[in-house]
Amino acid sequence: MKRSIDAVLRRWQNAPRRKPLLIRGARQVGKSYSVSQFGQQEFTDMAIVNLEMEPRVAEIFKTLNPREILGKLGILTGQRVVSGKTLLFIDEIQAFPKAVSALRYFYEEMPELHVIAAGSLLELTLDSAGTSMPVGRVQYLYMKPMSFEEFLIAMGQETTVEVLAHQRELFGDPAVHDALLSWVKQYLLVGGMPEAVAEYRETRNYERCRLIQTSLLQTYRDDFNKYARLGRHENISKVFQSAVKQVGNKFKYTKVDPDVLSRNIKNALELLVLAGVYHKVIKSSADGLPLGANTNERFFKVLFLDVGLMQNLCGLAVDIIREKDLMTIYHGALMEQFVGQELIAEQDCFDRPALYYWAREAKNSSAEIDYVCQSDTDLVPIEVKAGKTGRLKSLHQYLQEKRQGWGIKISAAPLQYQKPVVSIPFYMVNHWQTLWEARENENGG
Repeated sequence: MKRSIDAVLRRWQNAPRRKPLLIRGARQVGKSYSVSQFGQQEFTDMAIVNLEMEPRVAEIFKTLNPREILGKLGILTGQRVVSGKTLLFIDEIQAFPKAVSALRYFYEEMPELHVIAAGSLLELTLDSAGTSMPVGRVQYLYMKPMSFEEFLIAMGQETTVEVLAHQRELFGDPAVHDALLSWVKQYLLVGGMPEAVAEYRETRNYERCRLIQTSLLQTYRDDFNKYARLGRHENISKVFQSAVKQVGNKFKYTKVDPDVLSRNIKNALELLVLAGVYHKVIKSSADGLPLGANTNERFFKVLFLDVGLMQNLCGLAVDIIREKDLMTIYHGALMEQFVGQELIAEQDCFDRPALYYWAREAKNSSAEIDYVCQSDTDLVPIEVKAGKTGRLKSLHQYLQEKRQGWGIKISAAPLQYQKPVVSIPFYMVNHWQTLWEARENENGG
């Protein structure tokens, strides 16, 4: 399946000062598949080492000498590595943490060799093994689940993706608008985990997708037991299971388990955030750029890895979901998850994802903006509404307090510019910056 990471890998391949690439991301987001496809298409040969499936071969990384590693690899597997022609792919690197340390020596002693490593739950592994990341000698790439656009392409809707990018005038047709919202609803159920997307592409069967999601969630739980330091996996499992129910609200440690010390819940959540299973949405005063300099990290919300896994983990039965308006489930939390996931997907994959929200907590005048993003030098308030209508009291309060002329509403309503609001439909979240930049040239400007 076509992924946005494909073009990123090709740029890395041709970069003049290339470092070993360590692809980080939760299990089953498509790391191994994308790298394997890239290697087959762009290189003469590909040497693959899976450290989880081949523990005997993993032992070659007990040395940090790259040439010794490659020599032993050739003896054990018959795979010959030639700089410039071969892609060396070290998969499931978390299974042998010392291999992470070896990456820096490939950069220092064999910089001409193309080396990619991939792993999940790296932070749990390194924390348990007492190993640290090789700073400055490795380039990190953060891979996420398939975005809504990638989902559409996988479903054979390339034309739809082109229309979304270049023919906005077509969205005024109610039939086109409703058809695109129907695709959003399908994505909410299937999510962006490649295995579930592939199943849905072949069968259009939600129940079979749900079985795959359930299996993936159990794999994560098994990983916690396997990789977490003794005595910590229990708290990690508790956070994994229950934090998802706080999506859309200010996170409270006591809601995970009131009988566990908050600092223990905090530590477990931090590991899951580092591993990409959860994302924090940090409170910002939004008083200027950069957004990260105006934060209060004691206050935050969370997003889960994937919207499809989210609805599964929360126990939503497929037959009930079919009968309900998906846009209003969990009082809009599902759509806040979807929008946040899309905002993360369009961020630079070489940077750790970062999201912010704004809130004012005052008697009789509290307000909250779901997301505040940056577009060039603009701070852009984004409010998510579950249906086609909804009050925008908080957005108007933000605009008045910050003396801004425009804000964004994301909802089931069609695309519309009516100052001070750019109304963006759910299916166009990843185009929000382009739509924002066009605001003064549209009606109402």
